[in-house]
Amino acid sequence: MKLYYSPLACSLADHIALREAGMAFEAERVDLRTFRTAGGEDFARINPKKYVPALILDDGTMITENLAVLDWIAGETPALQIGGAMGRTRVIEALTYITTEIHRAYKPMWHAGSAADKARAGNTVLRLMQPLSDGSQGDYLFGATPSVADFYLFVMLLWADRFALDLPLPLLGLRERMKARPAVQAAMAAEGIG
Repeated sequence: MKLYYSPLACSLADHIALREAGMAFEAERVDLRTFRTAGGEDFARINPKKYVPALILDDGTMITENLAVLDWIAGETPALQIGGAMGRTRVIEALTYITTEIHRAYKPMWHAGSAADKARAGNTVLRLMQPLSDGSQGDYLFGATPSVADFYLFVMLLWADRFALDLPLPLLGLRERMKARPAVQAAMAAEGIG
């Protein structure tokens, strides 16, 4: 299995999830400006969408889209699943909110937005994170153990730190708990993220 990633991109969530799941995989960096992999391949030939994550399974099947990759990993790993009749639904609900609302709201901050656009985006991100902060059910979104939604939220919290956003205390705590996890430390070290 191979994960194509770019450092500090949303693919970091998948990298963490694979390590938390204890799955054997290779990871290959992609330069999203040149679309070249660390091995010199044309990433557009691997994934015509030209963005990460792309997970190639052992049988050659490719999964793209962060939510789909994270859902597949969770589906293969009971320890990353949330119990109860609504467990998977709640995780998908959180993942969808993170990807369609929070992740998208960062766009002006990563791209050529004006100072005013970036300020508005920062305020939007903080407003959108508040329901997750208020709804946490323990140390993580769904209780005492992390789910794949926590891994994706963690990346958004790293981005908040990068852009000096003043996060609510519960989310600061979640970010620090995530940073202390061995799988998170290993994924960040492998991607060269300090």
